[in-house]
Amino acid sequence: MKIENETPVIILCGGQGTRLREETEYKPKPMVEIGGKPVLWHIMKIYSYYGFNNFILALGYKGDLIRDYFLNYKYYNNDFTIHLGNNETTLYPQNGVYERNWKVTLVETGELAQTGARIKKCERFINTENFAVTYGDGVADVNVIDEYNFHCSHNKLVTMLGVKPVSKFGELVIDGDSVKSFSEKPQSKSVINGGFFIFKKEFFELLPNNDSCVLEFKPLEEATRMDQVKIHNLDGIWYCMDTYRDYLHLNDLWGRNIRPWAVWEKH
Repeated sequence: MKIENETPVIILCGGQGTRLREETEYKPKPMVEIGGKPVLWHIMKIYSYYGFNNFILALGYKGDLIRDYFLNYKYYNNDFTIHLGNNETTLYPQNGVYERNWKVTLVETGELAQTGARIKKCERFINTENFAVTYGDGVADVNVIDEYNFHCSHNKLVTMLGVKPVSKFGELVIDGDSVKSFSEKPQSKSVINGGFFIFKKEFFELLPNNDSCVLEFKPLEEATRMDQVKIHNLDGIWYCMDTYRDYLHLNDLWGRNIRPWAVWEKH
């Protein structure tokens, strides 16, 4: 059962996405589409399904396109009639989407700021004991309320999602010069940081006020040294839209109705 959770979700939307330049030349990476919707929308739908509807978008590169999208969200995502004489509009939400519960705060964090700096610049909007953070390019079939409850149970500063990404290459098992088995693009055995963090508000004390602060370097390294980081392992699939190849793959999956991250469609 979904329970409304006021915990803010900071989504890092400011990077330049240089490895996806085919799409990000004209738009920020979070606005690159999967199945006709920005990957940012997919991420927000995952959180919203589990009751997290308070979003803080840390903007940077081409942030005006994200501002425009949300200022005109209801028109981009629904059929409507506009009466040009008096500028009145009639929406037809049954033919589109209308996220009535979403609260979206858009924060300018600078085009060149690093991830830790972007989070720090959102501090003034955090009024709860905990807050969530994720990247603007990763989707997963993650139960974020389970991760949140796990975070609250251990009383550490940080919970991060541990994921095993699908390999981009086939994997061979060999004996001498003989191939014993072949697996096409198996899931990796190594666990990596998949984003979908939960932080205690005190984590801000580890973030300096400068644009060069990278979340994944000194702040998380310091929290780890203090034994303040726990991992919540994902028992499912995680995808990152990092390159044009990833973009094509995710859209191919969507077109073939293989959408494990689309939890909002499962019930």
